[in-house]
Amino acid sequence: MHSDLITPAHLSRRALIYVRQSTPHQVLSNGESLRLQYALRQRAVDLGWREADVEVIDQDIGESGTTAANRSGFKELLARVGLGEVGIVLSYEVTRLTRNCSDWYPLLDLCGYRRCLIADRDGVYDPSTGNGRLLLGLKGTISEVEMHTLRGRLTAGLLAKAGRGDLALPLPVGLERDPTGVVVITPDREVADRIRLVFSTFLDRRSAQAVLRVLLARQLALPRREGPQGGLCWRAPTKHAICSILRQPAYAGAFVYGRTAAVRPPDGGRAKARTRPRAEWRVVVRDRFPAYISWETHEAIVATLQDNYADYCRKGTRGVPRDGAALLHGLVHCGICGRKMTVQYHNRARYICRSLENDQGLPRCQNVLVAPVDALVASAFLEAVAPAEVDAFERAEATRRENEAALRRAAAQQIERLRYRALLAERQFDKVDPDNRLVASELERRWEAALSELRAAEAALAAHDRMDLESQGAKVSASAASSTLRMQLLEIQQSLPPLWADPGLAPAQRKALLRCLIEKVVLERTAADRVNVRIVWSGGDWSDLVADTGGHALRELSGIAEIERCVATMARSGAADAEIAATLNERGYRLAHGRPVLVNTVRKLRLAQGIRYRPELRRRVEGALTIPQLAEAVGVSEAWIHHRIRTGRITVTRGSKYQLHLFPDEPATIDALRQLIRGELRHINLSTYPRD
Repeated sequence: MHSDLITPAHLSRRALIYVRQSTPHQVLSNGESLRLQYALRQRAVDLGWREADVEVIDQDIGESGTTAANRSGFKELLARVGLGEVGIVLSYEVTRLTRNCSDWYPLLDLCGYRRCLIADRDGVYDPSTGNGRLLLGLKGTISEVEMHTLRGRLTAGLLAKAGRGDLALPLPVGLERDPTGVVVITPDREVADRIRLVFSTFLDRRSAQAVLRVLLARQLALPRREGPQGGLCWRAPTKHAICSILRQPAYAGAFVYGRTAAVRPPDGGRAKARTRPRAEWRVVVRDRFPAYISWETHEAIVATLQDNYADYCRKGTRGVPRDGAALLHGLVHCGICGRKMTVQYHNRARYICRSLENDQGLPRCQNVLVAPVDALVASAFLEAVAPAEVDAFERAEATRRENEAALRRAAAQQIERLRYRALLAERQFDKVDPDNRLVASELERRWEAALSELRAAEAALAAHDRMDLESQGAKVSASAASSTLRMQLLEIQQSLPPLWADPGLAPAQRKALLRCLIEKVVLERTAADRVNVRIVWSGGDWSDLVADTGGHALRELSGIAEIERCVATMARSGAADAEIAATLNERGYRLAHGRPVLVNTVRKLRLAQGIRYRPELRRRVEGALTIPQLAEAVGVSEAWIHHRIRTGRITVTRGSKYQLHLFPDEPATIDALRQLIRGELRHINLSTYPRD
């Protein structure tokens, strides 16, 4: 079996045998091919190489030849050929080396430059010659075409079978195939009821996180599969497990193929599965399996999950309704920059636009008080749905009762399953030979673990039953309140406004009602106490409103300039503050949030403009001193005396006629007040002046 291409220079170097199988399954099932590849060692000896100079590279067993990114053996082969250590590379056929021309031709170039031969079962080739390069190039091209041909043939058959819904894909937990291959709902009632419980709880709570909290509170496990073809196991619930159940179309009776696609990274690494959008699923066959829910319910659940992600700018989603007091959380957008506004609950709740501050370090666009905007939008919402009658109360009550019964039934089923596991562990322990301590100790540990898990589940159920008994009185009261509310709704034809005003309606439920009609709300501040509110309804129409948000000071009021002019004009004409306030209220002037103009407000505005009444116009009472008169006599401010009266350090009479604090007009009054100023007295009583 000698070849004329082999020279002493080739025999002085190493002979490398490259061994590869495409998949781990081929390694297990196609053992003959692997033996033939290892038999190439004898072929190298027959070609003239010594046994000690023949090496086998088999690190790539179970790796595909479509790329060299994950094949460490092929990279080692290239490195050693490049170093000039190899005289010949042997492979059972060239397809074992690579099935990609972009990897094949660099190997040929390297072998031709280093005078390295390539051999397969058909012969020996020299890549440095034209004929050898031509034959090896044809073999590489045929190998690549063969791969695409086989893949296309297999894919066509697979798609044809999937198009009929007959492709035997792994089934999710809760569905299984009977001996005839027909898909049926699992006969394990606990598994089926637990799957239904996840769907019913989500339809009630509208959030996967809320479903997780319910299951954790009841200490209920979820059925899962151990691998694609694994058996059933029970594990603690997670949000990912709940979402996978809610998104699984097989539970809606649909056969789906092509939910994921293999995407290879740019660096040529291992392909990774990428979830395709629902619109890009290759095959969807409805009503193929027995269904836990209808297809319409499945689509509504998926839409709710998608909308629960707060990413309106990219996906148009608004986020899940939360329990915060701000009704428009997730719906409010800034009318200046167009970004979504967040909620700040510190001190007074506000809608704040932080997008430019977070992204570019610029000042915040605006912040708006929550209360006036929410009240305005809620009023518009109630007006919009006033013609439509609401019958959600009865359905909500029935759904709540059904969910409570389902949770109680799930806990009882879990205890029944754990009790069976404990009895099975006990029987296994009883059957073991006591002298076989290794087995007996392990079975005893499993029995104790099963008993411990059973006791924990029973304790959790007993605790919930105890809580139900302790809150029985509250439930009776709630039932009476529910009956009263139900009668009220029936009397007023089940209209929405009373239901909206009911204190028992949670903020998250109010938010869910708003989202039925409102797509988003755009806020733009036009003045310190005015905000333009645009409500974008679900049908595409919109409403423009103005919210009065008030202000921190009088100068922030929209009509403060006109009020100041009126105050100045009337004060200069000699009108009293009370008369000015009454006149302004009659003319329709209002302060923040629609409050009337107060006498104290008029006084502040008058003094701010430098208009002061003459001292002789101050009120005087015979035989008594007022606070301004006493402050002038003692040499302190009026505020100082007012503060001591409020704190109780000065006891004084308030006259009934003028409603003024009156002090006795005596020298003893001045002396007592000065002793209080010097700290010689802690309290003085000046209430001896009789009421006028």
